[in-house]
Amino acid sequence: MPQMRPLDPAFPIDRQLAVEATNIVLINVFTLDKADEEIFLKAWQADAAIMKRQPGFISTQLHRALGDSPAYLNYAVWESTAAFRAAFANPEFRAKLAAYPASAVASPHLFQKVAVSDICVA
Repeated sequence: MPQMRPLDPAFPIDRQLAVEATNIVLINVFTLDKADEEIFLKAWQADAAIMKRQPGFISTQLHRALGDSPAYLNYAVWESTAAFRAAFANPEFRAKLAAYPASAVASPHLFQKVAVSDICVA
């Protein structure tokens, strides 16, 4: 199971899951040892396949940092925190977390779009 390191220690993922919201985005930054990249990618693929089947899942995309740093960013879109909360608690998903390498550190955080006049819509 990856170690969990909150992106914002004052408001970690377990507190965010209690906030009712729609149209959310999960940003999850992973760091790990370079030697563990193959194991990490297989573990992420397996847990993403489970999440993809869950109600409220919209999409996901994994990104790798440029250069030699084995850092990854997962961007996943969900209909609501309720849908993500149910998927995150799914026993099948929770069991797959054990496949992550011991060096993996996950920093998950939930976000919502923000409208900025003349720039972007929410």
